[in-house]
Amino acid sequence: MFLTENGVKIIDFGLACLARADPTVTQTQLTTPGMLVGSPNYMSPEHLLGHALTPASDLFAAGAIIFEMLSKRRAFTGRSVLEALHAIQYGQPPTLSGSPAIAAVDRVIHRALAKEPQERYPSADAMAQDLRATLLLEDSDVTPCARIMTRLIVLPFRVLRPDPETDFLAISLPDAITSSLSGLESLIVRSSLAAARFAGEAPDLKTLAVEADVDVVLTGTLLTSAGQLRVSTQLMETPSGALIWSKTSHVALRDIFQLQDDLVNRIVESLSLPLTAREHRRLKHDVPASPTAYEYYLRGNILYHDWGKMSVARDLYLRCVEEDPQYAPAWARLGRCHRLIAKWSGEPEEDLVRAKNALERALQLSPDLPVAHHLYAQLEADFGRAQEAMVRLLGRAGVGSNDPELFAGLTHVCRYCGLLEASRAAHEQARRLDPQIRTSVAHTHFMLGDYRNVLNTSSGGDSLYIHPLALSQLGRERESVELLRERLQEELALPLIRLNGISLLALLEGRLEDSVQEAEHYIRSSYRDPEGLYYFARQLAYLGKHARALAVLNEVAELGYVCYPTMARDPWLDPLRGNPEFTLKLRAAETAHREALQAFLAADGGRILGVPPA
Repeated sequence: MFLTENGVKIIDFGLACLARADPTVTQTQLTTPGMLVGSPNYMSPEHLLGHALTPASDLFAAGAIIFEMLSKRRAFTGRSVLEALHAIQYGQPPTLSGSPAIAAVDRVIHRALAKEPQERYPSADAMAQDLRATLLLEDSDVTPCARIMTRLIVLPFRVLRPDPETDFLAISLPDAITSSLSGLESLIVRSSLAAARFAGEAPDLKTLAVEADVDVVLTGTLLTSAGQLRVSTQLMETPSGALIWSKTSHVALRDIFQLQDDLVNRIVESLSLPLTAREHRRLKHDVPASPTAYEYYLRGNILYHDWGKMSVARDLYLRCVEEDPQYAPAWARLGRCHRLIAKWSGEPEEDLVRAKNALERALQLSPDLPVAHHLYAQLEADFGRAQEAMVRLLGRAGVGSNDPELFAGLTHVCRYCGLLEASRAAHEQARRLDPQIRTSVAHTHFMLGDYRNVLNTSSGGDSLYIHPLALSQLGRERESVELLRERLQEELALPLIRLNGISLLALLEGRLEDSVQEAEHYIRSSYRDPEGLYYFARQLAYLGKHARALAVLNEVAELGYVCYPTMARDPWLDPLRGNPEFTLKLRAAETAHREALQAFLAADGGRILGVPPA
């Protein structure tokens, strides 16, 4: 590296070779076809695969160099060149933190290091512009120090000998440990859903390091004997397998919370995590008053993500809070159960009120409980208060939260406010912290008209509506019909989701009145989902039911769903353009969108999410 009048020049002599001493001898030496040429730690994935190189390949190398300059270590490492190349192809660099500017630069780095060239910056100028913007986030008198975030996953414990009385702890105890550690500013914790993918026998640590994108793993085994529970745990580095510590505990079931608390504290101490005073208080705050209450809580956690057993989980959480009315985590999860039961079955009005009361109780008992904030934000959106939820979550993100679930929540509420680029940026931040996290960004891409990215990001229940809908918008109706027919043949426990697919399939097959009829079944259901209603409003407009579409759009607005950017360009709403009533609705949506944008900027959302102030 040397300095010239035109700036800094970096020269790599990796391709130079020694000339023969005899000038009369001519040497012709070509590289082997397919041979890699370049510095391995900075080569892009497409370079490794022998694909065409573009300016995006250079931006990948620039991102790797900037990461190394800040962190004093390479972005992609391994014990050998082959391991480093594998990390480039499949791994992610650690997250950097330390200040608002460092977090902003880290977002730039991760975009530059995206695996697909089209997901990187479109040009070096665009990347440089974002880098220059980060300089405005730091006091010029203070030199920020980058810190690499430790990434942890707590795997389900293995049961050495089945026992129906204690087997539930294999999943619920690791889940409780994960929940306790989530939200710490100095640690990134993978979700229990991500950990469930690696349940079973002893994991392959190399595979785990890449696929879960973690540095440290907690594993454990359970064995019940003579009324005592033996829990053996190990904290190890990945992918090396270096043992940080191991511990074997013999406890009665009634003392299981004490074991959880001990394991959490030991993880914090062994990883030398710097905790704020608020974090110290939170780790000691949410303590169940009785072993019976905690057992109900852990048993409920087993069923927490099972749609078909949501009512059973709800009843277990109810028994927990009856036993211990002061245990905030149980109130939070109870609130989620009530909300989802309201959304897909049950008594919507009553269950939504129950959800609201439970989540507000959780926040009253534990104001810093991360899961309560995220779940309450979704409920606020249901009640037409997405803007308030957005401001509250931005406030938490602004103090340094590294909880991916928080940014997943912002993905949802920013879209409800019509701030689509902010929603997409929140998703990218969530994925930067946890590459496996699920967000609702597929709906954001749809509202942006980015149908190809809908196909890349939709999953689960999305395959019954938004995925085939995006296929149809791309002119791939045959694929859409085949997917819908396949999915509708499967047994689904959620009838409202099924209505989405049935109505869309009827439309694509030309059975227009059937499509309208199924749409009406959804619209007249007792649960009011503003985004779901918007999808059906556009569908009714496309089917020529203009008056009905306008009526549904009116309800969408009353429910606080600000979809102005989409309404202004949605092709399925074109039949309504020129209608005076639609024009008024569009202007009202624009006003609400402008108010949401002002609230976003006032909450420092542009800096927190790294999006331009417009």
